[in-house]
Amino acid sequence: MIEQASVQAADLTTPTIQDIRTRISQAVDATAGPVLDRLKFWLQMPTDSMFLGMMDNDCQVRAQRVGAQLSPGAGGPYGSSDLSVPLEIEGKWAAVDEAVKGDRAVIIRGSTGHVGGGESKFNNQLNTGFHVIVFLAVGQEPAGRRYYLGFDPDVSATAESRAKWKPLVLGGTEARAQRFDDAKSVQVVKAMLLGDAQEAFGPLVRKYYVETDKAFPKIIHA
Repeated sequence: MIEQASVQAADLTTPTIQDIRTRISQAVDATAGPVLDRLKFWLQMPTDSMFLGMMDNDCQVRAQRVGAQLSPGAGGPYGSSDLSVPLEIEGKWAAVDEAVKGDRAVIIRGSTGHVGGGESKFNNQLNTGFHVIVFLAVGQEPAGRRYYLGFDPDVSATAESRAKWKPLVLGGTEARAQRFDDAKSVQVVKAMLLGDAQEAFGPLVRKYYVETDKAFPKIIHA
């Protein structure tokens, strides 16, 4: 699994954290449709607050539409080349850097256990299947270690994302969401993506420490 960490107030990225936060906030505000559809637009949600199951496995479709909403740069979202093929792998990541620096979201597809979170309901012993996330910026630690700022819509992905979700949507997700008004649905999505601090993000936007000189593991189809 790609090493992941929460965003900290001192982190510096290109584009900036504030730019990405503004981009997300405006896009969430502009999302139209019924409340449940609006939640599904952004979030890969559990069926209930006990995480007994997931409502869908549409991560690829979701990443494409979220990527389009978060790509003000020319050309729309960037679909990275196959990152499991070692040929010219460093050049592929250089293209990812160029895209995010040009305000284009980058669609990242990898094996379930590699690009997903450690607690994801989609993880399995054979590591079959794939998951799709969206990279939005590139950053570097003071000591020189590079990372990408990524959005993973999977609410079950980490202990932090599960803990954030539970008090927001108690009980069955679909039944609970049908009682939300527009403002509440926006609040839930922003809590998961943007969190409470202006200098950081919620649990679905994390740092990904990618080893850009190595290919991703091959995707194994069930």
